[in-house]
Amino acid sequence: MNLINRFSNNNQSFRMLHTEPVLSETISGKIISWLPNAAREYVIVCIGTDRSTGDALGPLVGSYFQELRPRHMTVYGTLHDPIHATNLTESILKINEIHTNPFIIAVDACLGKNTSIGHIITGTGPLKPGAALNKPLPEVGDIHITGVVNIGGFMEYSILQNTRLSIVVDMAKQITAILDHIDRRLTSNETIPAIVTMHKHARRNMV
Repeated sequence: MNLINRFSNNNQSFRMLHTEPVLSETISGKIISWLPNAAREYVIVCIGTDRSTGDALGPLVGSYFQELRPRHMTVYGTLHDPIHATNLTESILKINEIHTNPFIIAVDACLGKNTSIGHIITGTGPLKPGAALNKPLPEVGDIHITGVVNIGGFMEYSILQNTRLSIVVDMAKQITAILDHIDRRLTSNETIPAIVTMHKHARRNMV
């Protein structure tokens, strides 16, 4: 869990309301434009815990996306095996041991302004997990995706506990669709590492 105002001002970012009909195509396209040109091992790190409704966004995404059996991405952080404050450092070390120079997309819930609730935000650069609860945790990700699940600024722990499950589930499904779009655009002779493919019209427009 993090606060949206804790992101670096130097990073690129983009946001949309999770109910927008073209959300998955639009945000996945934005993320694809930020992906490296060389083949990489892609890792999805979903942060959060199933013990808190608001903070369950990440584990829900991890479980939903894993059920789709992504071909070019490895998923860490699910409802049955969550990545949270107590095991985050150990999990990141493990990921870097298993994967060679992984490109990490971090997923987490966040708190923000009342007008931001329901927005899905993506951007370059890492997440700062635990910022909302003032916990010193390592930054995670080359790119991040967050969902604003509730209002921040006071009694964050209580706010997370009392967040509506319906909005968390809806946002988790949308983020899963975004990741699925990206996975379908990755290609390689092997499943890992992979590189993003370009549509035919994009190739024709290149100089």
